[in-house]
Amino acid sequence: MEKKNQSEGMKRRDFIQTSAVFAASAMFLTLSGTKVFGALNPTQKGNLIPTIKLNNGIPMPMVGFGTNTLNGAICERSVSDAISVGYRLIDTAKVYGNEEFVGAGIKQSGIKREELFITSKLWVDDSGYENAKKAFETTLNKLGLEYLDLYLIHRPRGDVKGSWMAMEELCKEGKIRAIGVSNFEPGQLDDLMADAKIKPAINQIETHVFFQEHKSYEALKKVKVQMEAWSPFAAGRNGIFSNQTLAGIGKKHNKSIAQVCLRWNHQRGIVVIPRSTQKAHMIENLGIFDFELDKSDMQTIATLDLNKTQFPEWG
Repeated sequence: MEKKNQSEGMKRRDFIQTSAVFAASAMFLTLSGTKVFGALNPTQKGNLIPTIKLNNGIPMPMVGFGTNTLNGAICERSVSDAISVGYRLIDTAKVYGNEEFVGAGIKQSGIKREELFITSKLWVDDSGYENAKKAFETTLNKLGLEYLDLYLIHRPRGDVKGSWMAMEELCKEGKIRAIGVSNFEPGQLDDLMADAKIKPAINQIETHVFFQEHKSYEALKKVKVQMEAWSPFAAGRNGIFSNQTLAGIGKKHNKSIAQVCLRWNHQRGIVVIPRSTQKAHMIENLGIFDFELDKSDMQTIATLDLNKTQFPEWG
């Protein structure tokens, strides 16, 4: 997800459900009737969030914390708060301009590095073999880390193959545990994989109820590249938090619209990275593992697909 200011006036929730979140650590419902990318692992003791195994065998949390547009002390506090309530996947990018604050929040949390899954991204201006190597080291230094769990090419522009070659080497050196891409169309991903020595583990793309990305979903599943959703709430656009269809499904399960949106992606086997500065919302976003959308719910949500981006300015 690219750096853009988002409207603070957009309605986040009509109500907040927090009472069930900590019960989620004791249970995980089977995703019956849903084709997903890989085998989900049940929640581990002391951890709320199930993981999915990437194509290189590394487990990745299914729900993470996004940091786009967060900066300064707010970013630092939000990252620390997110980790304190159970998040272990933290997503940032060079172009967000907040890596040093994300790093400070990680340090402030006091959680051991090996318990976290940290993602950052290579921006277009740094594409190419040599530039990518330098940009990666800058990212590590700003985050104050010795390695990344996941590093992505942010957009399919510039010298993509040169960048990938650099990332493959960094991966082999143990500085990155997994490498992947973001905002790649299926054809662009195929072109990269034609020469790649290491298959991308992730494609992080815009995915939410209004842009369900069925073509990418099927293409990624076919080549065993994990799909990850940025902006799973469409940044509040198109009235998502007042949508009556989603509200009706939420009422049926005693859940919020936000929880329905995240659960819908989760049942498709898609990793999500919601963002919030409110600790109550962070907790709410983890309260999706104690219920299951049934077949009729999934079919109803399918009718909301507009099959087009809600962020035309980022095209």
